[in-house]
Amino acid sequence: MARLDAVDYCLNEPPSAGNSQGGHLHRFADIERIAGRIAYGNVGPRDLLTLCDSLERLPEIRDVLSADDSMTPRLLSEIQTGIRDHTDQVSLISAAIVDDPPVLARTGGIIREGFSSELDEIQNISRSGKDWIASFQQQERDRTGIKSLKIGYNRVFGYYIEVTKANLSLVPPEYLRKQTLSNGERFTLPELQEMEQKIAHAQERQSALEEELYADVIIRLKEAVSFIQTTAQAIARLDLFSALADAAAENGYARPVIEDSGRLLITDGRHPVVEESMSSVGFVPNDAELDTGMDQIAIITGANMAGKSTYMREVALICIMAQMGGSFVPADRAVVGIVDRVFTRVGGAFDDLASGQSTFMVEMVELANILNNVSEHSLVILDEIGRGYINP
Repeated sequence: MARLDAVDYCLNEPPSAGNSQGGHLHRFADIERIAGRIAYGNVGPRDLLTLCDSLERLPEIRDVLSADDSMTPRLLSEIQTGIRDHTDQVSLISAAIVDDPPVLARTGGIIREGFSSELDEIQNISRSGKDWIASFQQQERDRTGIKSLKIGYNRVFGYYIEVTKANLSLVPPEYLRKQTLSNGERFTLPELQEMEQKIAHAQERQSALEEELYADVIIRLKEAVSFIQTTAQAIARLDLFSALADAAAENGYARPVIEDSGRLLITDGRHPVVEESMSSVGFVPNDAELDTGMDQIAIITGANMAGKSTYMREVALICIMAQMGGSFVPADRAVVGIVDRVFTRVGGAFDDLASGQSTFMVEMVELANILNNVSEHSLVILDEIGRGYINP
């Protein structure tokens, strides 16, 4: 009943959790999974940004849930209590991680400028070194008169000065040959080698420091893993209630009445799946009335494709939906007593000749199992039992 109250509130109380938070919840990440990755220390920087984006939405949801405390059902109030304050985690991630980080932390370039003064200094050295390279290239072009001269880089040879064959006669004698190509030569100079070492050292130090800083961020977030998981569970419950409310609103479901009795009363019930597939032509609703006292059995007859199986499955599905906890049902009205189990014997059995059982025998064994385990609160659906041809 408490879950039905929560879904009813989401459905009928504007601005309700279902209406107001539906726009926020669908953008929520699986923060419980991310919390688990934080606990194991293998979370990626993009996961952290996703977590941060979700945690930033929590105050909006909490505000809606507390809009009218006197009207808020107990379960939604518990959800509001379960949504923790994650201001510290949001601030930490926002300050530490760049807006568009790489997938893997070891790639580098994940720590935001301003988070670490030491890292900022190293990055300035690296940037100034690259600016020096661009200035040095223009300087050498002017000095040598080789307009096509360019300074490049690869992991094997580092930085180099590349000159085409047509301009080799203009190469100064102090140039040190580094590599011969089919269309030119590559050279270096002592000052270029010195700057290459400075840039390489800065990049190595930057990479190592970023790893240290990122590991420290993860350690600080680990302290809040249990709180994040608590929030995730609260959001998951709210998402459940909102989804059930959305389904009820979209499909015209009614709130069932759950009784501690043996009564089953359905007015204008529909099969939820068949109804969805027949939206263009419409589903013809059906009534059902059973109880454990007088009307315990209903015999459904009719021609092939008349809807007998659909009707029986419809009754079973309404019972299951009514008792699953919070779900409204596809009917105008439904009064459902407690059903402990649903047994089915559906048509389409095959023989098991390897164990010496005919099709008829398979059906009888299944029926015997049902009769041996059924209780007075069980719902039994028997679809075509003991079929056979009778010779008149």
